Amino acid sequence: MSENEKSPSADAPAGRTPADDRTPAQGPSADATPTSGAPAPSGAPADAQAPAPARPAGDEAGTAAEIAAEKDAKRGLRPGQSAKNFWPSAKRLIAEMGPERKYLIAAILIGLVSVGFSVVGPRILGHATDIIFTGLISRGMPAGTDPEEVIAGLRAQGEEQYADMLSGMTLTPGQGIDFAALYQTLGLAVGLFAISALLMWLQGLALNRILVRMVSRLRRQVEEKLHRLPLAYFDKMKRGEILSRVTNDIDNIQNTLMNTVTGLVNSILTVIGVLVMMLMISWQLSIIALAVIPVALVLTAGVGSKAQKLFAQQWDATGVLNSEVEEAYTGHSLVTVFGRRDEVAARFEERNDRLFRATFGAQFVSSLIMPLMMFVGNLSYVAIAIVGGLRIVSGQLTLGDVQAFIQYSRQFTQPLSQVASMATMLQSGIASAERVFELLDADEQEPETAKAGAADGIGEGRVEFEHVRFSYGPDRELIRDLSLVADPGHTVAIVGPTGAGKTTLVNLVMRFYEVDGGRITIDGIDIRDLTRAQLRERTGMVLQDTWLFKGTLRENIRYGRLDATDEEVIEAAIATHVDDFARQLPDGYDTIVDDDESTLSAGEKQLVTIARAFLARPSLLILDEATSSVDTRTEVLVQQAMNRLREGRTSFVIAHRLSTIRDADLILVMEAGDIVEQGTHEELLEVGGAYARLYRSQFEGAAVDLDAEVAAGTQTSDSEPPATTGAIPLG
Repeated sequence: MSENEKSPSADAPAGRTPADDRTPAQGPSADATPTSGAPAPSGAPADAQAPAPARPAGDEAGTAAEIAAEKDAKRGLRPGQSAKNFWPSAKRLIAEMGPERKYLIAAILIGLVSVGFSVVGPRILGHATDIIFTGLISRGMPAGTDPEEVIAGLRAQGEEQYADMLSGMTLTPGQGIDFAALYQTLGLAVGLFAISALLMWLQGLALNRILVRMVSRLRRQVEEKLHRLPLAYFDKMKRGEILSRVTNDIDNIQNTLMNTVTGLVNSILTVIGVLVMMLMISWQLSIIALAVIPVALVLTAGVGSKAQKLFAQQWDATGVLNSEVEEAYTGHSLVTVFGRRDEVAARFEERNDRLFRATFGAQFVSSLIMPLMMFVGNLSYVAIAIVGGLRIVSGQLTLGDVQAFIQYSRQFTQPLSQVASMATMLQSGIASAERVFELLDADEQEPETAKAGAADGIGEGRVEFEHVRFSYGPDRELIRDLSLVADPGHTVAIVGPTGAGKTTLVNLVMRFYEVDGGRITIDGIDIRDLTRAQLRERTGMVLQDTWLFKGTLRENIRYGRLDATDEEVIEAAIATHVDDFARQLPDGYDTIVDDDESTLSAGEKQLVTIARAFLARPSLLILDEATSSVDTRTEVLVQQAMNRLREGRTSFVIAHRLSTIRDADLILVMEAGDIVEQGTHEELLEVGGAYARLYRSQFEGAAVDLDAEVAAGTQTSDSEPPATTGAIPLG
């Protein structure tokens, strides 16, 4: 694992590492891809720990597929799988509504009354139909005659069916339509429907309040969780994948719940209410209507399970695509320089096509539910109409009863269709919820174990490593037994080849990672007896990778200490040479800057980050390759600024350019996690060991035979390396 991959940026958002800035064109690093004889990265799945079998030469496609599969495994994707725990995830999502329980109960009660009024309406309209129909029949009969005599006369004439139909009606011979009763009945129906609509609107408001608050709370939980996750989590997960869970998946949860919860509650209440009314009218017709339910369950189970898998693939593919886009955009200049735009575009097309297939398949399968349910509902409607007509003729039901029952059958099948359709939407929402819950359930940093008053004992800033051991994985120990002392006010420089453990050393001081053994103390206090906030608020860090937030130059400097006055900001800017260019900007310190725009050069951005640390007034200072990406003139300014920043503070300086650390009080030379040399610049040159070789390789043109060093292992003797052409700095 290279140091650059393990170096967090104090100025960057949580979890940002240089490894995130790789583009597909760059491919995986040597530390990210297991090869024969090399350990797999920590956190990889068990099946990824074993060395990959050797592939025949020229099988680039197979190798690329293996690399893509490994990257997918690191992202935590589950291609082709559905939500592993649908019901537990659904219950957990419902439990998130707990704080709004009273609003949920109120919404259900309002919905119950609303549905009650709406389901009574068809029965009232059926009564209005009976008033009209019986009025028309009664008007054709002689006034004053007994309806029983009329029915008996029809039977005597052989009109059995007509007589049976009239026997089920309340007739008043000679009297027409009772318009007063008709208007009263219709007015009652309209009033009930209006009240039902108003209550349904109020129910929607209550449920929307519940859902908006729940999603807002879920976003806050995710945000807080991200700050509690260890740096190792962000090393294994792609930024695009994390952003997809934080944004796309939570948005999908909100949209799913907004589109389904209200309809689902009303549909269930409607089915119950309608079923009661149908049974009151005719249990025989109710059996026909209920025959739809098992068919609906079979259709929903069959189509829904397929849709669930496709929705899970859709959101996994969305996370992968976001990662690819973010990667390619972040490394756009590098992709262009190496001419890899075609490869990046091809990879994007492949990921985009995978997302298209998953999305199209999910939408296509889920869209089958409604047409199938409508077809089954229509068959039920035809059966009810035929049987109902026969029962009207037989006098067992009135025309209004059958009319009301047909309306109820429609109301009965429509909610079932909606529930079936919403079930497929819920599959998508629950798949997203499970991805969010996976993030919320990720292992957090070790809990804080601060001792009362421990932070008050930190004063001078004496840092001591006592037999420290650390490894990024169980099969790769980097630091075995390291002990060192950084005296108060001294500058400790750390040099060595890439991968020696330099950045790991300061990461342990900052508690970005926890030591496996031994301890690190500041003024005799174990840093594990401090909270991470107490430790870091006393520490300033300037890294090679700068980061400026969207805002004014003044705000970016003040980020080091938010309560600083404008005078203190300008004082820090003057001390670090930021004032030299700040006053030349269009709006001075109020100029809007951004990490992605080109108002400031790389060196000027670096000076801003130093001013930010200067303003923070830390007791302990860490400088990690702060001058590696600037020109010679800017390096002088940066060096001067860092010298002012280091005054009176214990400082750790990681450097590859040895010219920047010649005046350090102590220089540590690290190789493979061990300190192989230590002393001042002059003392180490006099010894003529590893530091001397590094120094000569940079300043005296001494050549280094890399092939010989690789074959013989790291040189530890004082002998001169064999001469070759050119000078290659090992750092």
